[in-house]
Amino acid sequence: MQLTILGSGSNGNSAYLETANTRLLVDAGLSARQVRQRLLAIGRSHENLTAILVTHEHTDHCQALAILAARARIPIYCNRLTREAIEASAPTGCEYRVFETGATFEVGETEIETFSIPHDASDPVGFVVRTDAGKVGFLTDLGHATRLVLERVRSTRVLVIESNHDIQMLQDDPRRPWSLKQRILSRHGHLSNEAAADAVQEIMSSDLRHLVLAHLSRDCNRPELALGAVHRRLERLGVKHVTVEAATQHAPTSTIRLE
Repeated sequence: MQLTILGSGSNGNSAYLETANTRLLVDAGLSARQVRQRLLAIGRSHENLTAILVTHEHTDHCQALAILAARARIPIYCNRLTREAIEASAPTGCEYRVFETGATFEVGETEIETFSIPHDASDPVGFVVRTDAGKVGFLTDLGHATRLVLERVRSTRVLVIESNHDIQMLQDDPRRPWSLKQRILSRHGHLSNEAAADAVQEIMSSDLRHLVLAHLSRDCNRPELALGAVHRRLERLGVKHVTVEAATQHAPTSTIRLE
């Protein structure tokens, strides 16, 4: 199994996961051109994708769907409300495979678990992708980590988790109105660095090997702040077996490989 975060941040989010015979894109929130270029940079092509999994309908998670999926006839997996929201704002003419939130289904040789997450979208979900090499969890946008969320990702070997903002930077940001700050800080908004560290502490186990901090705010966070919050928590717990990386908007992460 190999995983590469093609890009993650305020302006777009997309990840590529590959097993021996299955190639998945989790969200397509970069431009179609950027998705194609970043896949090519790791020696892959969007035309060979098995499927695209969509967490929710916000533009920074689905803006490239129409171009990527329709032209290459790649099936899109999402729930009914997410499909309706996508089609209402920009009809795609794509092939959808609709699942019920909470369902588990197979794509190629992977098994996909879905579960509800608290975020201000129609019916946002998290994913756990089961592979022969272990499970990979995706928690890209959530206002708080519910007990259900924590239980679903507890035994993952790789976890992609939102670490959106530094609370002080957000509160001090002069460009964001108070109403927007309230939305971001709400229980259906986005995880702060400390909230991400709290979630990591709750699910820590000997299974976990890799953490990728995702969806960092362009204006209200810095990689060193997000990494520092999680590293301090791991040090406090005495955890030394987990690697931590912060994804960026502008370039793919290093590829994580599991045997």
